[in-house]
Amino acid sequence: MRWRCVGRKLAFRSFLIVALLATSLVIVSWLTGSYLTKPRRQFIGEAPADLPIVHVSFQSDSGETIKGWHCRCPDSRGIIVLVHGIRDCRTRMVDRARLLQAAGYSSLLIDLQSHGESTGNQISLGFKERHDVAAAVQLARSLHANEPVGVLGISLGGASALLASPLPIDALILESVFPDIEAAIHNRVTCRLGKWPGYIPAELLLLQLAPRLGISRDDLRPIDRIREAGCPVFVISGSDDPHTTPEETVSLFNAATEPRRIWLVEGAGHVDLLAAHPGQYEQQVLTFLNLHLDQSNR
Repeated sequence: MRWRCVGRKLAFRSFLIVALLATSLVIVSWLTGSYLTKPRRQFIGEAPADLPIVHVSFQSDSGETIKGWHCRCPDSRGIIVLVHGIRDCRTRMVDRARLLQAAGYSSLLIDLQSHGESTGNQISLGFKERHDVAAAVQLARSLHANEPVGVLGISLGGASALLASPLPIDALILESVFPDIEAAIHNRVTCRLGKWPGYIPAELLLLQLAPRLGISRDDLRPIDRIREAGCPVFVISGSDDPHTTPEETVSLFNAATEPRRIWLVEGAGHVDLLAAHPGQYEQQVLTFLNLHLDQSNR
């Protein structure tokens, strides 16, 4: 009888431990989800003095007010909408604006909703941000009515552009863009916890899409939209990027229609590819833009 009592106590204690661990995992997962969707608003300050920048403010169909900078190039060859990644802002894109300015292209740098100085109370991982990109393209077309328009988006910025497709643009550059939210979440979690230990925490994060954002994982699949881009597409990512793997980058490229181009940056991880490889980046990006935005070829 005593052994039975001991066995029951051990079983009960084991149950309590498992229950506590499971509860802790759910709580940590919920807190992580809160961080990922929490707004990353910040004061931007003065625009770079070396660029001819004008502050702009416009409405997104999501209802938010989007802030940005318009950089007009004399004798502009076209305008490129520059869209940053998650928990970042338009200042990340300044070096790209400089590169474009030197090559004769104007640019429109925006803060996605809930980022930088734009309004918003939640990051929606591309679902609502797609409206910001669409509104930015519309503004770019009105500011440069007789010029070609392109979009260059990093990670969340590129995903948002794809989720907004088709857009009335003439070229699309995608840097380090995830094919779907499942891959994005699983890759980031397993980078920290390992493949099998990270599986359940990643799934717990994905389960929060409905209660937090009112959407499902099927609503966040940029790879399903790339075929609708309706313009030349350039897919770029690091060959050693654990967040967006080379295999995922190739799958995104394969889903696009011609004309399309891919560049796996040798040895690069999930980093600012311009900062990591400035010479190669300039050559690759400008070659693509010059080919597809040159109005003499249109």
